[in-house]
Amino acid sequence: MSTETSQADISRRRAWLMAARPQTMPAAISPVLVGVGVAVHEGLFAALPAAAALLGAILIQIGTNFANDYYDAVQGADTEEREGFTRVTAGGIIEPAAVKRAMWLTFAAAILAGTYLVYVGGVPILVIGLLSVASGIAYTGGPYPLGYHGLGDLFVFVFFGLVAVTGTVYVQAAAAVAGVPVGFPAGTVPTLALLASLPMAGLTTNVLVVNNVRDKEEDSRTGKRTLAVRFGYGVSRIEYVGMLALAYAVPIWLFLGEFGAPILLPLLSLPFAAIVARTVVTKTGGAALNPALERSGQLLALYAVLFTAGLILG
Repeated sequence: MSTETSQADISRRRAWLMAARPQTMPAAISPVLVGVGVAVHEGLFAALPAAAALLGAILIQIGTNFANDYYDAVQGADTEEREGFTRVTAGGIIEPAAVKRAMWLTFAAAILAGTYLVYVGGVPILVIGLLSVASGIAYTGGPYPLGYHGLGDLFVFVFFGLVAVTGTVYVQAAAAVAGVPVGFPAGTVPTLALLASLPMAGLTTNVLVVNNVRDKEEDSRTGKRTLAVRFGYGVSRIEYVGMLALAYAVPIWLFLGEFGAPILLPLLSLPFAAIVARTVVTKTGGAALNPALERSGQLLALYAVLFTAGLILG
């Protein structure tokens, strides 16, 4: 492993915290925050559905982290040469059966929390919720792991961007609709929700891009065919810069439309984005990319806060 952490010098509580990977929480919280910003702007805000969406997103993120930790270990993708943060299953810190059990319990809790959202949002939320849980498992588990076949980026873009933002807006809008919806009632998925989901999709995908660039050599040896392995560093770096361009183009587009100057608040994070991007396009080792991975998450959170403020004020 890339760290010196051993089972002997780490507490059980600390081990489970490592497995849950709190540093990934911006990927769960940021899209929901932006979804709340859209709802406020559109006059659709509903506190209880928004809170339930946040809880569900966090639980799905944690469940996915447990799944990745477990399945990467049992499939041999995490080796002693790993340059990333310590994985508790591969490191022998927590027994594999316990991590797998925690994965199922966390996803079960997400489904339980989602029952209220299904009551509010009807069939669309039932389908979205089940697909989100299934995809969280299928990312590294199952007969065709998405992350092992170059589909991880698409999974993150769709579920942690498009679905997370628009779903958050939808459940708030649906709270004002009588009955249990079978489809999407008119006005519950405004165009702004789709536009606002694009920056979250791009910046969340970039967190995965950094991870895959860092792990390219190990993934190549273990048969994990990420986009970085399939197409090389150059394409991954172009993807990273392209996703940044998408994220910063959206507030400019909105400013040129109906929004006032506050919608440009996300541009304040551009200098930070440039610093992180410079590392990603020039480095390959864990010593540089582990900090860049954390900073990509911090950039996502910072952008989300600024974008939400812009949506509400703009």
